[in-house]
Amino acid sequence: MKKTLYLMRHGQTLFNLRRKMQGHCDSPLTPLGIKQAEIAGEYFENIDIDHAYSSTSERCCDTLELATKGKMPYVRLKGLKEMNFGVFEAESEDLKPQDKKDYENFFLQYGGEAMSQVKERMLKTCTEIMEREDHNTVLAVSHGLASLCFLSNFQDTYELMMAGVPNCIIFKYEYENKEFKLVDVIRHDFSQIEEALAY
Repeated sequence: MKKTLYLMRHGQTLFNLRRKMQGHCDSPLTPLGIKQAEIAGEYFENIDIDHAYSSTSERCCDTLELATKGKMPYVRLKGLKEMNFGVFEAESEDLKPQDKKDYENFFLQYGGEAMSQVKERMLKTCTEIMEREDHNTVLAVSHGLASLCFLSNFQDTYELMMAGVPNCIIFKYEYENKEFKLVDVIRHDFSQIEEALAY
């Protein structure tokens, strides 16, 4: 039986806005981030989500609660957290490697994680979720780099990584026989909201 996993990134946060590295550290959603989560939630209005999960980070929990209008219980899992950037947490994004290929082990030497570690824990966590009974259509709210690490288990993500993963992007996966297949990527147009909030 085919199951469906919707893996969504959180809405814009204060650290996103201020261009600070945000892995295991956290910051609140901005007014734009709140609107993004609400708009992303409209995508699920006619989808029967039977279970929901979130990273333990507040930005993901708040995004999920806004997207589901607070009407759905959910479970918080550390396995869905963003990559740990070690001593670079909350520092300027200008300090991170320019070539994202260098991400693999760069942060490991500074007390953070390697991309391979994030890749493995995301796959383990999402597989355990989808193997649970009655988990047929699941929503999980996670993070940008963590979502890319998960996808890298099945296909090359370099171009997508270079292009960036916008807030509240949704990756739709089919799950069958313990294998995931990406079937759609849902991007939202927040330009009108951004313009309205700029005034």
